[in-house]
Amino acid sequence: MIVLVANLGSTSFKYKLFDMSKSESVLASGAADRIGQGRSSWSVAVGGGASAKKAEGVNDMADHGAAIDLHLSKLVELGALKRMQDVQAIGFKAVHGGPISGAVRVDDHVLSVMEQFSDVAPQHNPPYIAAMRAFMATLPAVPQVAAFETAFHQTIPAARQVYGIPHEWTTKLGIRRYGFHGASHRYIATRAGEILPKAKRIISCHLGGSCSICAIQDGKSVANSFGMTAQSGTFHASRVGDFDTFALLKLMKSGLDLDTIFRKLGKEGGLLGLSGVSADMREVETAAAQGNAQARLALDAFVETCRHYVAAYLGVLNGADAIVFTGGIGQFGKEIRAAVLDKFDYAGIVLDAEKNKSADGRLESRIDAASGKVQVWVLPTNEELIVARQTVEVLSGRN
Repeated sequence: MIVLVANLGSTSFKYKLFDMSKSESVLASGAADRIGQGRSSWSVAVGGGASAKKAEGVNDMADHGAAIDLHLSKLVELGALKRMQDVQAIGFKAVHGGPISGAVRVDDHVLSVMEQFSDVAPQHNPPYIAAMRAFMATLPAVPQVAAFETAFHQTIPAARQVYGIPHEWTTKLGIRRYGFHGASHRYIATRAGEILPKAKRIISCHLGGSCSICAIQDGKSVANSFGMTAQSGTFHASRVGDFDTFALLKLMKSGLDLDTIFRKLGKEGGLLGLSGVSADMREVETAAAQGNAQARLALDAFVETCRHYVAAYLGVLNGADAIVFTGGIGQFGKEIRAAVLDKFDYAGIVLDAEKNKSADGRLESRIDAASGKVQVWVLPTNEELIVARQTVEVLSGRN
């Protein structure tokens, strides 16, 4: 089965094209940014190694539909597909489906529920809905599957899902902790099960533009740092993370309206908001090294939020057999990894400084010291592969 897996942002479109019948091989990949903002950069790569075919350019793309049409045509031009209709299924790493979880075939009901939850996933649900409708228009006969990020976290005990709110808010409105980054944490659980079969208690740290930490017991999620929305939990690149909701009253009394407050919390918070420098961890680290006190505070605060959840999940799991770092920061941020795990030696977590420093974030690397009792790994995640597998399972009736 030829499966295209799409990953959407409010102004971006990324994808991988898989042949799931041939060792789950990647046929092509591509990306576009600045969609709807003029002069969108795009790129397509077909195949790999010296024989790879590549194309890139800059076009005005009014919406996600225009980006999809351009990329499908390029996949044909470069030989990944003979025709657009050779795509047999489209899988989405969808974010918030409220009461709908797992991987499900996209239909009008799924789209309607996603629209109902767009207010709590404003940067995610609208572009996914737009892309789903665009694919329906371009490839109406091709089935679509939404693999919701919340699915992996359905095994979290109820006591860790609820807030201290009137119970009818939970039962009638669906206000509870859902957990996200399910595809990434599921991949880590799956991969760790293959290379670390004796590791039953795993803390998975997905650190990137969006960050979350997950406690995994026997391959299942039992706690996740995200809450009702993907704005919560640890610091993110430009999203606030955990925040006292009653602070909204203070902000409103200062003269700010709710739209402005939520825009700033969702797009001007996190590393960007606190550092005043950038949403890119690398740029914040550079500024901190040059003596920028605000950037240093942002780094230290980011580390503290991660340490908070790692410590909490050591309690949830009664220790850990392995700690795994993934995501852009987790895979390449050697200083961040060292800071997050500092002073956890009481729990048997000890980094090998040289292994940590020399680890190539593109490869699987073990970086704990011989004196430690907990394995520490850098594992590149593969969310798209998980979604492709779920898509095949849904359409073959195996889920």
